[in-house]
Amino acid sequence: MAAAARRTRRWPRRWWLFRPLDLAARLWPVWRRRRGVLVVRMDGIGDMVLFQGAVRHYPEALGVPRSEITVLGSASWASLAEAVYEGCRFRAIDEHAYDRRPLYRFKISLWVRRQGFAVAICDAYLRKPLVADSLVYASAAPLRIVAAPYTSPKTQGQFDWYLARVHQVIDTGPYPTHETVRHFRFVSAVAGQPVEPETPALPRRRAPRPLAPRYVVLNLGSNEPGRRWPLAGFLQIAEHLARRGLAVVFTGGRVEAALRPPVAAAARASAWGNNFVDRIASTSLAELMDLQQHAELVISSDTGPAHLAIGLGTPTVVIIGGGHFTSFVPYPAALTPPQVRFVWRELPCYHCFWRCTQPHAAGASYPCLEAISVRQVCDAAEELLAVRSDNTATTIEYR
Repeated sequence: MAAAARRTRRWPRRWWLFRPLDLAARLWPVWRRRRGVLVVRMDGIGDMVLFQGAVRHYPEALGVPRSEITVLGSASWASLAEAVYEGCRFRAIDEHAYDRRPLYRFKISLWVRRQGFAVAICDAYLRKPLVADSLVYASAAPLRIVAAPYTSPKTQGQFDWYLARVHQVIDTGPYPTHETVRHFRFVSAVAGQPVEPETPALPRRRAPRPLAPRYVVLNLGSNEPGRRWPLAGFLQIAEHLARRGLAVVFTGGRVEAALRPPVAAAARASAWGNNFVDRIASTSLAELMDLQQHAELVISSDTGPAHLAIGLGTPTVVIIGGGHFTSFVPYPAALTPPQVRFVWRELPCYHCFWRCTQPHAAGASYPCLEAISVRQVCDAAEELLAVRSDNTATTIEYR
């Protein structure tokens, strides 16, 4: 009973610690004339990609020039902000520090307040009330508009408190409406007229080709180990593509650095191992985009770089599990580019919010990822390579 009470506690302890600081920032005197729009985007790389189409309509919807829109976003994709949100102002913060460190939180909240924004907006559906909603609250903007959030017994009370202190709450649809559709429903409501959803499209960087030979990118990254397709499957795909005469570039973040030894061992054991290129934990976000935009193909689990590759127009295979199925991937059919394939095998436990209840070893892929066969992924890859190559490369049957 005590454990259940803790899980559903209405107010986390840090709420009471933060309240005086948040209130002090919000009541800080600001004498400047109110102007400009604050757009709060406290989310990951993939969310940033899905949002960028809708934000292009904000100037018309809000009647302001792009130069008066400030995007408050995550430090994880700050290096891309200038290109993705061209013409807008941008400020990056560490959202995890904002959620945990009182002095850092006060510093950021005070900065938000002192900008004197006329409008504050947050259209995220899956968000933390003590981060995104707190930033909107701290702005004390005369007009504050947010999307109706996903709530749970743990967060309902917090959201109720914040939602009672905004001027408009926009319902963008029930779970699991796709995030792109949500973004465009939100801007449509703000504009007072329909704005049709658009497929994500990122500006391509002017950068030289990073590798001379034709190559594919296998992104081993994931938000957590369970959400990654098994490494053994990636290595089988790598072997197949190397036999095809393609260089195979492995990428991933710092968390995936532990996968470098097994990748190196697979290269030594393969007759085509000289075609393996290890770039795991050794590329910046910009360098990763350069690799992706010149690749013949990108294969990735459901994570930020998969959305980057899609936005860049690169042929992409995304291997997806069921945690948030259809909220982020797969894209709706009308928004899925012809050079993209989503691969999955649906299980009864889908929509678990990545709180997997099925038996699996610690650190291993979740069963919904394990269930996806190498054959499924290989068939999707060959289909895209056939179109990309236009018969300039020999197709080799997977075996």
